[in-house]
Amino acid sequence: MAKPDYLQCTTCGKQQPYEPFVPALCKHCASQWLEAHYDYEAFKREVLRRLPSRPSNMWRYQDVLPLNDPSALDLYPAGGTPLWLSQRFAPGLGHDHVYIKDERYGPTSSFKDRQAAVAVAAMNENNIRESVIASTGNAAVAYAAACARAGIKLWVFMTSLVPQEKLREAALFGAEVIRVSGNYDQTKQIAAQFAQRRNLHLDRGASSVPARESMKTIAYEIVEQLGWRAPDWYIQSVSGGLGPLGVYQGFKEMHQMGLINKIPKLAIIQVEGCSPMVRAFKAGRDVAEPVIPDTRIIILSTGDPGKSYTYLWNIIQAHGGTMESVTDAEAFAAMRALAKSEGMAVEPATSVAFAGLEKMLKEKKISSDETVVVNCTGHTFPVEKHVLGDQWAVDVHLSTDQTPAPREGLQAALENLDEKTTSVLLIDDNADDALLIRRLLGSRKNYRMHHAKDGWEGLAMAR
Repeated sequence: MAKPDYLQCTTCGKQQPYEPFVPALCKHCASQWLEAHYDYEAFKREVLRRLPSRPSNMWRYQDVLPLNDPSALDLYPAGGTPLWLSQRFAPGLGHDHVYIKDERYGPTSSFKDRQAAVAVAAMNENNIRESVIASTGNAAVAYAAACARAGIKLWVFMTSLVPQEKLREAALFGAEVIRVSGNYDQTKQIAAQFAQRRNLHLDRGASSVPARESMKTIAYEIVEQLGWRAPDWYIQSVSGGLGPLGVYQGFKEMHQMGLINKIPKLAIIQVEGCSPMVRAFKAGRDVAEPVIPDTRIIILSTGDPGKSYTYLWNIIQAHGGTMESVTDAEAFAAMRALAKSEGMAVEPATSVAFAGLEKMLKEKKISSDETVVVNCTGHTFPVEKHVLGDQWAVDVHLSTDQTPAPREGLQAALENLDEKTTSVLLIDDNADDALLIRRLLGSRKNYRMHHAKDGWEGLAMAR
């Protein structure tokens, strides 16, 4: 049995029973942050026995996850991802002790697979057959895949600015996808209202005990993969902050059990166009003011982090760390550099973390002898065009078949290479998508832009 023995309020210290899917609010002081506590002595004995007969994924730590009887469930096989020593990216920046926690090896290539695995297992255990989630992309896809395996109907609410590929991927797994023409915070409100009207379960992200507890398995894996040693730094790019909050909990539990001798410093990295946490941190405030997102990296576009920031602030004050922001351009540059130096293709949200690492190393915030772990998640399929542009290769048309081209055809093709595109005709029936693409193109070159709402209008404009 792994059900938490009790929940303890981090504000007043009072204890109360764990109730699955009941909002985790302290019944004494109304604090929104309650920590789950388990039979750590029994789990420590298993760790000291090297966790015999356990799977090589996140479920090897099921003793400290909020499920009644994990062995009775068909558990989604998330976690168990590799930890690589950076061979060229970090050494090129003058540091030889940077490890990459490669979450791309999850079922949907995201660390959100862990969250979905535990949350959906808890749904199954409590006979929940329909659920609602709001997401900036990766969580929706992860939940859609896990719910598909469990036979749970999922309603996904995403802002229309999320890359269409992620919307389609969630739909591929059978989720009902609702596009909202607004920012992520508005999308969360719409999802909550929808769930309330239909009396459906709503995934509450960082305030959900199963979701938050799932992330600590990253910490357990890192420590075990380092030979039961804790790193000096853990770096992650964030939107709402659920990931590092959960990872910290894992390090904290191991430290309290005496399995590690320190809790790593946290480096929270945000994209400059949506960095309410970093702004508050730099100003020395423990409460973050909401911002209106202004970034192309939509996955990191939570404008209001709420209480999550305050908890991260308190953790950093207690154990050390920092919060930094990087620009979209710096993130895309880090994405290219990581691909060329490590052979690793990651999404822009992850490259934000690596751009943050680069910034911290240049500013000497990380000592040369410190061990660093960076969370690496996501794949590039929706975003290569934003990084490479549409002209990542040059087409040379010599002939319509495979016969040798005449000399004049070759000469004409070579001359065409010198031509420069100056006008762009954009055909898109979604005004928000069209606006985003216009901004992306405008950031690269001063094109003459023409927008058509459908193919017929586009043909007329082209003529």
